[in-house]
Amino acid sequence: MYNKILLPIDGSNHSKLAAKHAIDITDTNNGEITVLFVIEPNYPRLPVLPIATLPTPDETYYDELREEANKIIEEFEVEIEKNQLAGKCQNINFNTIIREGKAHIEILETMNKTDFDLIVMGASGRHNTIDRFALGSVTEMVIRESKIPVMVIP
Repeated sequence: MYNKILLPIDGSNHSKLAAKHAIDITDTNNGEITVLFVIEPNYPRLPVLPIATLPTPDETYYDELREEANKIIEEFEVEIEKNQLAGKCQNINFNTIIREGKAHIEILETMNKTDFDLIVMGASGRHNTIDRFALGSVTEMVIRESKIPVMVIP
C-alpha cells in the first residue's frame, strides 16, 4: 500500500486535483504526504540563445518567487484544514518542503532522499509552452527517471 507519498505542487489546477487524489489514497491508511514546491525561474531554455543574452534575475525576483511559493503552500494548508473539518485528513501526517532549482531535478532528488512509495502529480503545471517544447514537461521527465510509481492526474 502507499503510505508515504511525494506530492509536488505548483498552484495549478492539475496539482490541486493531484492533492485531492493523494489525500484520498493516504487518508485510509494513516499515511504521510510530503508536499514539495519547487521555486524555478520561468526563463525559457532555448539551445539557440547564448546564455549571455538572457537577463540575469536579481534577488528581488527570487524574493517574489519565494513569496509566491509561501502563498501557494498557505493556500494548500487552508484546504487541508477545511478537509480536516469535514472529517478527512485526520490520519495523515503532512510535511512541507520548498526547494529551488529545476522542478524535475528537485522532485527526483527529494524522491531519492526519502523512502517514498508513490509520487502523485498533475499532468500539467504552470510552466510555459517554450520550456515544454524545448525540454518536455516536468511530469514526463519525472516519469522517465523515477524509481517508484508515479500517478499522473489529468
